[in-house]
Amino acid sequence: LQKELLKYKQEARNLQGIKDALQQRLIQQDASVLQLKQELLRANMDKEELHNQNVDLQRKVEERNRLLAEYKKELCQKDRHLQQHQTKLDEMLRQLSEANYQQVDLERELEHKEALLAHCMKREAEE
Repeated sequence: LQKELLKYKQEARNLQGIKDALQQRLIQQDASVLQLKQELLRANMDKEELHNQNVDLQRKVEERNRLLAEYKKELCQKDRHLQQHQTKLDEMLRQLSEANYQQVDLERELEHKEALLAHCMKREAEE
């Protein structure tokens, strides 16, 4: 009986050792699971933050696109106005050039008539 008792005591100590080792392993696994849960939580928080940043960036891109469309529209209107003013300016320059040409003709004609008048006055003075 004593041999059996010693055998069972030895077996109980072995089982206790196995139990302690398994409990230690379970504690380590629980710590690992807890660490993984924390990492998962951090990853989910990072993912949520990135999602929020993405939404914010998309909103900013949409706003910039809207502003860009407005600026393009304004630019087209200004281009049209500029083209209209350029056409008017070209017409006015043409009219100014024509008026200058007519002025030169009138000045020549005036000089010719003044010369004729001077010639007539000179002839009349001689007579």
